[in-house]
Amino acid sequence: MLEISCAFATSLSTPDHVVVAERLGFRNAWLYDSPALYPDVWSMLSLAATRTRHIGLGPGVLIPSLRHPMVNAAAIATLVSLAPGRVNVAIGSGFTGRMTMGQRPLPWTFVRKYVTALKALLRDEAVEWDGAMIQMMQPTGFAPPRPIEVPIILGIGGPKGRAVADELADGVFVAGRPLAPGAGRCVVLTFGTVLMGDEDPGSPRVLDAAGHAAAVALHAVYERGGDVSGFAGGREWLAELEGISPELRHVALHDGHLVALNRRDAKVVTGEMLRRFGYAQSASEWRDRLAQLEAAGATEVAYQPAGSDIPGELERFARAAGL
Repeated sequence: MLEISCAFATSLSTPDHVVVAERLGFRNAWLYDSPALYPDVWSMLSLAATRTRHIGLGPGVLIPSLRHPMVNAAAIATLVSLAPGRVNVAIGSGFTGRMTMGQRPLPWTFVRKYVTALKALLRDEAVEWDGAMIQMMQPTGFAPPRPIEVPIILGIGGPKGRAVADELADGVFVAGRPLAPGAGRCVVLTFGTVLMGDEDPGSPRVLDAAGHAAAVALHAVYERGGDVSGFAGGREWLAELEGISPELRHVALHDGHLVALNRRDAKVVTGEMLRRFGYAQSASEWRDRLAQLEAAGATEVAYQPAGSDIPGELERFARAAGL
């Protein structure tokens, strides 16, 4: 049966929103890890853990270059002590977590080495990193007993990541749709809002709640060297962005990423675009989409609300999903 979870562009209010998500019946809460955009993911997860009892918690997704593997091992251990049996960990090669700092995604060879080391640390093994042997040494009272068992999910976007996931991970975390059937646990990240009645997809409420979803599609096309001119106003958007100095262009591009429309993106994102990409749909359309994702191999859908009424977005999606 398809599990319904939620994801958050981590904010200082996210622990409050996780409490709402637990009350509504969401299975897991995934918190984004992009330090240039959001507060520290482990701090917010720990706060959420102290305020909830049942909902699963985890970062989605950690970027290996942001923290030494021992730092993440200690953070995982801390969260496990606060929320035993509820922790999931997703790791990826980096989209906004690196691109907001002007870096490209990590090679999967490095991600593989990192995940291998992290898993060994959690098993209480010694492992080589940066030319030296390291091992978790926390005594009783400083961390849970080892080995520490948590599901490790890999955020992937293609065959290289899938190969590493097949070798090392307990599942995959993907955006939009499953890459292929048969991946075992497959968490699909989705965005948007549930339309109310005959609500206009271009209304201020809908753009506030779902505009971020279309904007991130625009950002992804640009970052991957694609042609944005197919979007209405795309040529003007591109000219304005490329008028910014190359040294700071990545900062301007990701301003408000997965939170809200920035001034430049607001000129391009319309209700028509939201409908085109499936980010503004009725409750019945969302139910159809969830069924299609399950048929395609999804075992879990993680819905990310946004805008000025995140509790309301969670409630509308929970009703649509039948929670």
